[in-house]
Amino acid sequence: MSENTTRDERFAHGLEVLKRVDGEAGQRVVDSLADISPDLGHQVVAWAFGEIYDRPGLAPRDRQLVTLGILTALGGCEAQLDVHVNAALNVGLTPEQIVEALLHSAVYNGIPKALNATLAAKKVFAERGLLPLGQQPANSAPATSA
Repeated sequence: MSENTTRDERFAHGLEVLKRVDGEAGQRVVDSLADISPDLGHQVVAWAFGEIYDRPGLAPRDRQLVTLGILTALGGCEAQLDVHVNAALNVGLTPEQIVEALLHSAVYNGIPKALNATLAAKKVFAERGLLPLGQQPANSAPATSA
């Protein structure tokens, strides 16, 4: 986007990126702001998605990993985790990779925050029919057939 891009053009571009990354969940967030803070909704679309999310420095899946880690670290962001777990799935992360990232975050964020984030992810996975994941603990030997 250039300095000459209009407010409406930035919003239209951001809306394309939002739909590609967050899908319906992102649109619901913007819609929920229409009657209280439409300017915040505009900034989420035009700035956060149109300018930041669309930068070439990180792939969308990497941006979502960073976002999941930050939201987990902040705590109290379960509604946003709902949106961004969906987004992470939309940009190619697997449920197992998301769970692994949230487990990894426990080392730096603490178990309560990682637990809350994992339960938010579980809700999204259930809504999308992705449970159970069937993971084995990292220190378990895989089952063999005789």
